[in-house]
Amino acid sequence: MQNNDLIGKVVLSLSGRDKDHLYIVIDSDKAENLLLANGKNKTVSNPKKKNIKHLSFIDDIDDELKTTIIDNKKNADLKIKRFLKLRYIVKEG
Repeated sequence: MQNNDLIGKVVLSLSGRDKDHLYIVIDSDKAENLLLANGKNKTVSNPKKKNIKHLSFIDDIDDELKTTIIDNKKNADLKIKRFLKLRYIVKEG
């Protein structure tokens, strides 16, 4: 699986202070690290860096949201936040 294939995946954090929090993969910086956003405290402009071995891959997002993330549009954070809130029970924190 290439790193471009990982963009747009919903992941669950398995360790750290953000354990059990959901994120969406927005990019990768190295082979083992991914950049994550949840639209609230971790935005597209200030993503969370997390090792891939500390994540569990859950699902794919729709193509429209994936395109918004790749094109780095202004409303990407709002769409990510709404997507996670509507599809999953988001742990506040």
